[in-house]
Amino acid sequence: MAGWRELEGVKCVALFNRTRARGEAFARDFDIPHVYDDPEELLRQEEVDFVDLCTNPFTLPGFVKLSAAHGVPVISQKPMAPSVAIGEELVKACADAGIPYYIHENWRWQTQLRQFKSVLDSGDIGTPFRARITHVSGYPVFINEPTLNDLENFILTDMGTHILDIARFYFGEPERLYCQIHRVHPNIKGEDVATVMLLANGGKTTVTCEMAYPENYYEHDVWPQSLVFVEGSKGTAEVGPDYWIRVTTKDGTHSRRYPPVSYSWANPDHRAVEASIVTCHASFLRAFRGEGPPETTGADNLKTLQLVFACYDSARSGKVIQLG
Repeated sequence: MAGWRELEGVKCVALFNRTRARGEAFARDFDIPHVYDDPEELLRQEEVDFVDLCTNPFTLPGFVKLSAAHGVPVISQKPMAPSVAIGEELVKACADAGIPYYIHENWRWQTQLRQFKSVLDSGDIGTPFRARITHVSGYPVFINEPTLNDLENFILTDMGTHILDIARFYFGEPERLYCQIHRVHPNIKGEDVATVMLLANGGKTTVTCEMAYPENYYEHDVWPQSLVFVEGSKGTAEVGPDYWIRVTTKDGTHSRRYPPVSYSWANPDHRAVEASIVTCHASFLRAFRGEGPPETTGADNLKTLQLVFACYDSARSGKVIQLG
C-alpha cells in the first residue's frame, strides 16, 4: 500500500479483510475510507478501477474469479495459483470477462536487475552461452514466517517464481529443464534448496538458477539481493553485491553501481525489493492508462508457473523435461 502512495493519481477507496478489526486498523494507517469483511459487498458498493489482491495462492483464485464476474480488472500476487490448471482457469476467466489481469511480479523491476537487461540487449558481451542466477542466503525465513514450515512446496513456488521469471526476462522461453531439490531444515515439509538448469535463448544459452534458504552461514550474505553472471561470445557481465554491474570485454572492465531508490517507509535492509514494488505498480498504472504495454500479465506469468511445476516434475522423476 505504501508503494501505491508514491504514485500520483492513485487512491485506495476501499479495503477488504476477513477480520474487520484488522482491516479497520490498516485503513486508519493508510487513510482508506471504506472497510468491508465481505468482498462481494465491496464490489457491489464501490466503483473501483481495479483490485489489488494481496493473499496466498490458495485463496487467490476465488478473489480473481469474483473480480472477473464483476468485470473489475485484477492485479494479483505471485504465485498466481497453486497449480497450472488453476492458473489456466484464472487467465481464461479474466479473458472471457474482457478485463486486464496482471501479476505482481516485482523482481524484474529491481533497479540493478532491470539495468542488466539493457546490458544484455546492448550486445556488448556478444551472444550469451552460459548464465548463472543466484539467490542463496542464510536469512531465517522459517523463523520469521513459521507458517512456511507447513508448505508442501516452498522454494520453487516462493523464490522460483521470481528467479525463473528473471531467466525468461533475460533469455526468453526455455526449451527444456532439469531440476534437483533438497530439504535442509528437518522440520519443514517442502524444499528449501533448488538448482535448475535451463536451455534457453533458442538453444544458445545454458542458464543455472540457484535458490536456497538453508539458514546456513555465508561469509558474504547479500540477502535479499539476487546475483547474476553471464558469459558471452565477446565478454562477461555480472550483477554483483551492493547493486554493482560489471561488464568485461577486450576493452577492460567497466563498473557502475545502480542502487535502488530509498523510501522513508522501506526497511533499509529490504530496499532493493521494496523499491521495486513502486516501479512494478507504475508499470500497471501505465498499462491501465493506455500509456504502454503491460509486462507481467496473467498469460505471461502462467509461463513462469508452468516452469515452476515442470521443475517439480523433473526433481521427482529425475528426468529432463521438454517444454513447449
